[in-house]
Amino acid sequence: MRYRKSVLSAAIVTCLSFPAMAQDAQPDATDLDRVVVTGIRASLQQSLETKRNADAIVDVITAEDVGKFPATNVAEAMTIIPGVTIDRAYGQGEKVSILGTDPALNRTLLNGQSIASGDWNMSDFPTRTFNYSLLAPELVGKVEVFKSPEARLDEGSVGGTVNISTRKPLDMPEKISVNGRVSFSRNDRVDKTDPSASAAFGWKNDAENFGFIISAQSARESIRRDGIESYGTVKAKDYLNGNGSWGSVNNTNTDWSVPANPDGSQPKLPGTCQGACADALKANPEAVGPGSMSAHFFEQKRERDTFSASLQFKPVEQLDIELNALKIDANFDHMAQSMFAWPGNAYGGLMTLTDVTIENGLMTSGTNKGGRMAFDLQNRRAKVESETYDIKATWNDERWFLSTHIGHTKAEGGPEQVYGSFLGSADYTWSIAGGPKNPGSLTFHGDNPFTNPEQFKMDGGYANPWHTNPPAEGNWASGWGGNLVEKPTLDKETYGQIDFGLKLDSPVYMIRAGYKQRSHETGQIQRGVVLASIQGYGDATADMFNPRPLPGNYLSGFGGYGDLANRFTIDGWALADYVKSNKWLAPWQDAPVPTTLGNGEFARNTWTIEEDIKAAYVQADFSFDRLRGNIGLRYVQTDVGSGAYACTVNVPACPEDKYEWKVKPSKYNNALPNLNLAFDASEDLVLRFSAAKTMARPSYADLSSYMWLSDQQLTGGGGNPDLKPYLSTNLDFSAEWYFSKDAILAGSVFYRDISDYILMASRKETHWNINQSREDSYLVDRPQNAGDAKIKGVSLAWQQNFGMGFGIVANYTYSDGEATNGRPLPFNSKNQFNIAPFFENDKFAARVTYNWRDKYFTNVSGGRDLWTMDYTSVDASLSYKITDNLTVALEGMNLLDEKYHSYSGTEQLLRGAYLSGRRYNASLRFAF
Repeated sequence: MRYRKSVLSAAIVTCLSFPAMAQDAQPDATDLDRVVVTGIRASLQQSLETKRNADAIVDVITAEDVGKFPATNVAEAMTIIPGVTIDRAYGQGEKVSILGTDPALNRTLLNGQSIASGDWNMSDFPTRTFNYSLLAPELVGKVEVFKSPEARLDEGSVGGTVNISTRKPLDMPEKISVNGRVSFSRNDRVDKTDPSASAAFGWKNDAENFGFIISAQSARESIRRDGIESYGTVKAKDYLNGNGSWGSVNNTNTDWSVPANPDGSQPKLPGTCQGACADALKANPEAVGPGSMSAHFFEQKRERDTFSASLQFKPVEQLDIELNALKIDANFDHMAQSMFAWPGNAYGGLMTLTDVTIENGLMTSGTNKGGRMAFDLQNRRAKVESETYDIKATWNDERWFLSTHIGHTKAEGGPEQVYGSFLGSADYTWSIAGGPKNPGSLTFHGDNPFTNPEQFKMDGGYANPWHTNPPAEGNWASGWGGNLVEKPTLDKETYGQIDFGLKLDSPVYMIRAGYKQRSHETGQIQRGVVLASIQGYGDATADMFNPRPLPGNYLSGFGGYGDLANRFTIDGWALADYVKSNKWLAPWQDAPVPTTLGNGEFARNTWTIEEDIKAAYVQADFSFDRLRGNIGLRYVQTDVGSGAYACTVNVPACPEDKYEWKVKPSKYNNALPNLNLAFDASEDLVLRFSAAKTMARPSYADLSSYMWLSDQQLTGGGGNPDLKPYLSTNLDFSAEWYFSKDAILAGSVFYRDISDYILMASRKETHWNINQSREDSYLVDRPQNAGDAKIKGVSLAWQQNFGMGFGIVANYTYSDGEATNGRPLPFNSKNQFNIAPFFENDKFAARVTYNWRDKYFTNVSGGRDLWTMDYTSVDASLSYKITDNLTVALEGMNLLDEKYHSYSGTEQLLRGAYLSGRRYNASLRFAF
């Protein structure tokens, strides 16, 4: 076998617009006729051809796959790739894991460059993961997943790099091309049908040296998520003694209804938990239970408008100039609301326990008399605006090539929130005894406050001192009725690079080198108004805001939930009008002005990360007899500045004029060598080996100085500017048997030895409690370089056309990963399995995709590991070609309406269980 790839392979690679660097190795292919292939089977054949001829370990899906999979974004179409898993927190794929690694340890590139991303949720922070819900599938020409690195590729990933390539004008098979689709989607939990449409127009001149493609896509989708939740956990000793306040056995509340003792002290109320209840707590002080039992309801309207333009000009055969522009305008307005019993509340729940059941160190049920209740509604407008522009010029002749690439990408967005918090009390019993099948239940004794909005009232504070009343300036401490907050975020990068390659007539057929510089800025600002509610003025009741019951199918699919489903909701916009009107102010209160530095919470959540990254590489591509591959070195310098506000005086509540913006710098250099070998053992068998040093930078939010605190549960979380990057030694071996032109049976072994792995750690810290106007001890979760981590596993893949239109794509991945001291690794599922049988003829095409992933660890909260249970997804599509130009299609996604279920440490201890509904889509596709 010659050391150059076959002429046919080179032609296919060229015609399918695979990366320019792959074409550089094949200058003799440019004069061959174009190969045009269509259909599911043909697209799979294209993917195999690319994989077979690659020097690195690469998997590919083409535009045909992305367009014909039942998927609303690119992430969902990627699930057929071995070792790729997605997280479906809202029923759709938004975060991608590769070979068992955290999504933050993988990179997503657009045409080989960074693409700015944005988040819409108040609880989300800017990270290095890409939000795939922003990207329209219609933009995609192909998706490549590099599981082994090359020196020429951007650094920053441990698991793998996803490169999404858009279509190129001069690769169109026809002079004029018009294609698109009109579709209607529906979620079976939402009584509404949403339209979407897309269209692309492409043109190139007769000389085929100038062309353009412009496209537009408008997508609308209604989302609903029903769930049962628990916020945090509590221990038996918290009920026993209290946690910053009063307990149900010891340290009980003060009895102000009787005279003081002779020594001046005030008598204590008797404990509510006595007899067998108290004995159970004393015998099991470390037993853990849910902090609350909540009925969760989430509604969202997603609107995404995408515009793209691609211009390509080849004034001479050797010079290729590309200009690409992408603009995304997306709205993610949503309403998140929870109505819950709150037995773990430090100031209204822990002292009300009257009965408890403890089994094997777990509090499985409890009864509270006059226990704290809460109804929280967050009404948010959220948007993300992203734009990317780049220009690339490449000179490529028989002996050398030179390429320059410059561009800019920016995403802005974030939510604006109106948050109303209403409190109440009731007699109730909570239980997780039926979990995990029946995640949790709540039973009321007496009236059900979930159906009575008059019983929920904003916190009006308390008398100071306690016995004074009515409220007046100076004798009353305000409560917390919610807030009015906005959190604008920014993610932007400017980049420039130059690449040079020298072509040789020898086994080392290419020597290439390059330099790249990136300037990146990410951050967020939090500002707003806190509702300092005063009794009699700002303590509004929920019935003031147009209460109404939830839809009749609320919590359908769950079982054993008791009274959780029978509840009301309110008009979030009426609540917003009330908050903005300032009608809730007491006479002596001034109208609040949105602020960042006037509130410690907002100041702590305002931060910026700036990075300047310089990278240089050298790479040699070689091919000798049946051995081919590349060897290279990438050297990277990273300068980081983590900026945040710091208080310059040592006081509990920092005055607004005592904050100072401080930047903590850090710098690190990394040398990243790599080797890729491919051995053509026979015409049908390819053996591959890869060894590399890789690195991944910490998440932006992890690097920041942000912090959040829960004054009611005395928990919190924050960042750590002292974090070091992940460093990994990657080893991969694979064997690929191409037993026919459109079939493969492959197996691979992978190993990742990662140092300075970052995991969350929970520690006690002292902070100012705004709610109680005092210092308290909080259990705070922060990221730490926790030691080493190892990921090892195997991946198997099978793809075959059986004939008569039938075929199959299937894969299985086993990934065993753990950190120092046996700690689990985030988002690492030990087992995952995907299978997609299909049928296709001249008129019909049908495909079913089945995806299953094992349980996986996600984070640490309150000192406990959070896990997500195993997840099964079944999607299906059916299409019929009416004419050569028109095709109708029906698609179904999440057909099992699978439960997304997370738990705290043990499966029975609920964190959140959610159902997001089945999604259906009908579309008409056109292509001319």
